[in-house]
Amino acid sequence: MKVAIVRFLGTNCDFDCKYACDTLGIKSEFVFYTQIDLNGFDTVILPGGFSYGDYLRSGALAKFSPVMDSVRELAKKGYPVIGICNGFQILIESGLLKGALLKNKTLRFIHKDVYLKVEKSRCYFTKNIKSESVLKMPIAHAEGNYFCSDDYLKYLLDNDMIVLRYASKNGHINDTYNPNGSVYNIAGICNENGNVFGLMPHPERVVGDLGRDGEIIFKHLL
Repeated sequence: MKVAIVRFLGTNCDFDCKYACDTLGIKSEFVFYTQIDLNGFDTVILPGGFSYGDYLRSGALAKFSPVMDSVRELAKKGYPVIGICNGFQILIESGLLKGALLKNKTLRFIHKDVYLKVEKSRCYFTKNIKSESVLKMPIAHAEGNYFCSDDYLKYLLDNDMIVLRYASKNGHINDTYNPNGSVYNIAGICNENGNVFGLMPHPERVVGDLGRDGEIIFKHLL
């Protein structure tokens, strides 16, 4: 499997994702936002950062980048696509995932470790992780407050599309453990086919000497 790590102007977690892939023996290459052809790649990673300075909204300008047409095409064909933090925001803005990512309820940038409960879902990137497992990863964002309508939340629940929820170390879920005010403590969702996954936490920062919980997600790319 060959992974495309997409770099937009302002991306800053590209080398972290490359480190994660290299550490786990996953073949990967950087791809610039101007590239229009992703033939030869089997997976796409949209890393975190501040694409185009987060002007207008986070990810709002990146969705117009030439490479995104190919990302949409691969996603439509069922290839795995993962968007991490700013990458999640780009997936939302591009229409590959639905909902919105609002400013954190505190209106402050948050950078800290959080615990995440793995939900029973159809997500390709967590298919080998036992549901109700608890993972520990860092978050680092100002606009990670996932929002959707009540009707769409029901749709997510009915179709097993909620992948990760903010929780306590023991897997308890309530507002105390919701760092940014996300609806239903949602930290990550997938599309109906399970091949497009967006999450605010950073699994690429918990790989190798930095930990193991992120490896569980990246190993699905082996």
